[in-house]
Amino acid sequence: MSHDCHMNSSMSPTMHPDHHHTTAASGHDHGSGMMMMAMTFHFSYENVPLLFSGLTINTAGEMAGAFVAVFFLAMFYEGLKIARECLLRKSQVSIRYNSMPVPGPNGTILMETHKTVGQQMLSFPHLLQTVLHIIQVVVSYFLMLIFMTYNGYLCIAVAAGAGMGYFLFSWKKAVVVDITEHCH
Repeated sequence: MSHDCHMNSSMSPTMHPDHHHTTAASGHDHGSGMMMMAMTFHFSYENVPLLFSGLTINTAGEMAGAFVAVFFLAMFYEGLKIARECLLRKSQVSIRYNSMPVPGPNGTILMETHKTVGQQMLSFPHLLQTVLHIIQVVVSYFLMLIFMTYNGYLCIAVAAGAGMGYFLFSWKKAVVVDITEHCH
């Protein structure tokens, strides 16, 4: 008994004239409930999604409120970065000084000293740094996603808030320059 006829008829694609494939029938309805995001910069304040599905800006007042909130979030991010650096400097332990001879001018030998600092892994300062790092990463991704809405107002809020935060907090940041360092 040959199964060629049976297999060919069941395996071949058949088109039924009364069968129409629709996206709604197959469960792929992309039109209802989903917003299309702009992929170019725009200055609108209607139907602007902000991070979460239930958080949509629809009025000029809501945009003004979102602008202020995003501005302060970006300032907070910059302040958090500087605060983490200050905490790290205060909590460093295990200071070691290493000296090594380095050839100097005219065949002389100079001693170059390097300071090595560290932190203990199982300590409160390291645990605090870890928690603050997690917060910093989450806030940075929130700011990135806000910027990716391509809404001009929100992008300005991110940039202006980061700039103001840097202006207010980074002046405390001490930069130590080693004058014996050869690679500046």
